[in-house]
Amino acid sequence: MDRESLLTQLDNLLPLAEEWAAAEEERALREGVPLSVEELADARAIGVEAPDRVRLLRVEQIPAPLHPQLRGAVTAIRFLGPETRGLTLRYGIFVRWDCWRSRPLVAHELAHTVQYERSGGILPFLRQYIGECLTIGYANAPMELEAGAVAARILARP
Repeated sequence: MDRESLLTQLDNLLPLAEEWAAAEEERALREGVPLSVEELADARAIGVEAPDRVRLLRVEQIPAPLHPQLRGAVTAIRFLGPETRGLTLRYGIFVRWDCWRSRPLVAHELAHTVQYERSGGILPFLRQYIGECLTIGYANAPMELEAGAVAARILARP
């Protein structure tokens, strides 16, 4: 599946992606741990509305969808590969084991939590985020650039 065909199928794929993301968020909320005192302070400084809801889940590898169409979409946008260190699904944040409690990574992922809150939920977030990755590319997607800038701002605080 290439990017152009993925763009035309996006409206059909988004409900599948939302279902997968919601189920994975539930897993992270159920199995994950609350933010540390420092991470809670960072979350508040970043603007997370409900930082007490956030859970971090340490995993060997960041989860990826098993559904064939979603898996094809993930491959097409080069997202969620073995090199992926973190993934935010609203209040559930997956962190690869070797990056566990990395402040820059957690701050970046918390910025995505703010984006979920601002967008109004999983589906609106995914529509914008995946759309940006498809049309602009992951590295230059405005939501990714914003998360990177927010993390840098937080890390620069005294």
